[in-house]
Amino acid sequence: MDHVDEYLNYLAANKGLSRNTLESYARELNGLSLWLGERPLASVERDDLQAYLGHLHDRGLSARSLAHALVVIRNFFQFLAGEGFRSDDPSALIELPKLPLHLPDTLSLEEVERLLQAPAGDEALAVRDRAILELLYASGLRVSELCGLTPGDLDPVRGALRVRGKGDKERVVPMAEVACQAVARYLEEVRPRLDKAQRAKKLFLNRRGQGLSRQGVWNLIKRYALVAGIRKTISPHTLRHSFASHLLAGGADLRHIQVMLGHADISTTQIYTHVDKTRLRREYDRKHPRSRG
Repeated sequence: MDHVDEYLNYLAANKGLSRNTLESYARELNGLSLWLGERPLASVERDDLQAYLGHLHDRGLSARSLAHALVVIRNFFQFLAGEGFRSDDPSALIELPKLPLHLPDTLSLEEVERLLQAPAGDEALAVRDRAILELLYASGLRVSELCGLTPGDLDPVRGALRVRGKGDKERVVPMAEVACQAVARYLEEVRPRLDKAQRAKKLFLNRRGQGLSRQGVWNLIKRYALVAGIRKTISPHTLRHSFASHLLAGGADLRHIQVMLGHADISTTQIYTHVDKTRLRREYDRKHPRSRG
């Protein structure tokens, strides 16, 4: 018995992982099981795992994909050991592949300002889009979190927003005053015109009165980036990255940023310290007289 189903049920019940994450774990473990053939997954040893990772490497998987596979396998065997299905963890001494540091793309303050000003005028969708952009930058939301918002998630009195993040975990994030005003205008002037049947549950609606899709948000951000003259390739996540790195540059505590972003692990948030150091070095090279030789 491989105990994979038990492990996935445990994750679903105790870790609050999303369906996509659970499916990813299942694919990794099924891949190892298929490679083993007739041998039970729970009986493998360290040499087997090293050989399997070598097999994945030979197939051309990136260091990041290999690291993901090993993390899934390691977590599985830690579960088996914890539940008493085996006495050891054969993956414990296998090192994770070294990953290149990938710094998230961010916008400068001036670029953010240009982007937020791009939906000009009083046309209904421009008012809606201005509210979306202000909210993404002011509260650091994931695009899926933005699309999942309902009017009931807003708390204009406290200037706060209830957000359902990964694994359906809820958190409350602050809303800047300008974002509150933009959303309030959208709710008063635009949303009733889009929701003619008064049946829509989502906060942000498309022309047909349906909840705005993630692809719809991607498309409007690309369009306004062009209007703003921003030549970088940007996405909704670029505004989330910019939110975090601008907070850090302004002196915000890293753990407060972690809470606002909904990161389960502080190590995920620490990537923004590298962004800040990179920006600092770039400014030093540009501005300090001794840096130019």
